[in-house]
Formats: sequence, structure tokens, C-alpha cells
Amino acid sequence: MNARQRLTQELVRLHAAMQTEHACTFEQALVSNEIDLTDEQAAVRQACRMLGFVEEDVQLLDKAWQHQSQRTGRFDPQHWPDEPADFGVEPWPRERAFASCPTSLGLYAVLPDAQWVARMAQVGVPTVQLRFKSTDLEAVRREVRAAVQAVKGTQSLLFINDHWQIALEEGAYGVHLGQEDMDDAQLETIREAGLRLGLSTHGYGELLRAQAVSPSYLALGAVFPTTLKKMKTAPQGLGRLGAYARLMRGRSLVAIGGIDLSAVPDVMRTGVGSIAVVRAITAADKPEQAAQDFQRAMQTA
Repeated sequence: MNARQRLTQELVRLHAAMQTEHACTFEQALVSNEIDLTDEQAAVRQACRMLGFVEEDVQLLDKAWQHQSQRTGRFDPQHWPDEPADFGVEPWPRERAFASCPTSLGLYAVLPDAQWVARMAQVGVPTVQLRFKSTDLEAVRREVRAAVQAVKGTQSLLFINDHWQIALEEGAYGVHLGQEDMDDAQLETIREAGLRLGLSTHGYGELLRAQAVSPSYLALGAVFPTTLKKMKTAPQGLGRLGAYARLMRGRSLVAIGGIDLSAVPDVMRTGVGSIAVVRAITAADKPEQAAQDFQRAMQTA
């Protein structure tokens, strides 16, 4: 085994917490055109592939590790890059950012209709999202309007999934968009209206694209396997969640995806300020009790 191979294996061993189900073998991670790279660069790329990172993230991590080495004066295989400057992330706060929301959004319940929003707001869930799926825009408007009314007089902050125009017109607190929606939504209109913006991310590439928009919060996931919808990326796991949280420290961060009550302490220890749940509440035998249990667990974590 040569020096490059030994370094690759060391990186994989040191950062085993970053591994996902997309991990591959040493041989599968080899790329023939990388033979002229330095040992450190080649080892970082190969190790990241072996840990299961998608290729875009492999390249981003390689660059970040190079910047870290230049900044510190040496290559440190033990220190996973987590300095914003090493990823080209501008300091926070920023001018022309979206309206701010609390750094700790607490329990964040993602709910299918306004009736669910009302139930959770009444038991004190601090953040709720209306994710109402319909192609009938009038039906969507009715649900958004009812959800806005449902949180009045409560402490709950209401985000609307996808339908930013209706959210703006009906006076919601904020809107949540997926990566695929960023190009279509009129982000400047949303920002100028003072509507808070949350963005979904799944890995370094999406995280860096989303943070560049300066949204109100960043959602990080899926942390664990989820049956809610088919994901393009593997579950990120607690190791990666912690790395993302360190990179985006000081920002409002929401962990989402397959998080049950038993996982709350470990998730909160990564540094996120919020946990988003869907089926853990809506599929519970006693949803209100489940919401209260989650909040207690988060407060004592």
C-alpha cells in the first residue's frame, strides 16, 4: 500500500461518521484522470467517494480541504473542513438578506391542512408549516387563509410550502421552498415583501446554493430514512448533519427527515435549533401528546 492509499484509508477511518448507504469500495472510488493530483487531493476525493458523497460534494470538499490547508499551513486529515471561508461562504449577517426568524425555531410541525395547523397551534407548537397538496389554487387559497387565521392569537409561526404568492397575499409569516423551486419563484419579490424564506437542502452543493440566497432558515435532511417521499439522496446521518451545522453556525437551521422521539437528543447535540417532523405527529395515536413529548425532549436535550 502506497502513501496515497494509506492516507485515503486513514481519512475514511477518521470520518466514518460521514458514511452513507451510497458508500463504495476503494476500487470503485478510483478515477483514472486524477493520477496527477497531489496525494492529499487524490486521497480526499477518493475517501469522500468511499464515504458515499455525490460527485458535486466530492469536488467541493476537495476545494475546501485545500483552502483549509492553505489557511493553516498544513494538511490535517483529522479536521473535517467546517470554516465558512473555506467553502466560499460570505459572513453573516448580510445586507439584502431575507427577513430573519428565530435561530431556534423549536419543534417544527409539517402539516397537511389548516385543521392540523389549528390543532398544533393550540397546543403551543412554535413553528408550523402548511403543506397542502392540490392543483386547485382556490382550494389552496382557502387552506392558507384558514391556516393564517388558525395561528392568530397563538405563538406559532406559520410557513406555507411552495405557494409563495398566496402566502404573501394572505399574510403568512413565511414560505418554504424546495431546491427545484428556487429558479421559478420570484425570490426578490418574496424578500422585498418581508416574507421569511426557508429552503430545503440535501448535501453540500445544495446547502451552498441555498445559503447564497441568504434565506431566513436552512432545512438540512433527510437525516434518517423516511417513507414520506422518495429521496434522490441517501439519508445524511448525524455525522453529516453536525458538519453542516458547524459550517452554517449562527444561522437558523432545521433538521428534517425520519426523526423520532428517541433521536431528539442526538439531533439537538449537532447544533441545529429546530427539528421538523411530519408523520411523527400526524400518524401518532395522540398527536397533541406527541407534540408535547417532542418539545419536552428538545428542551431537555
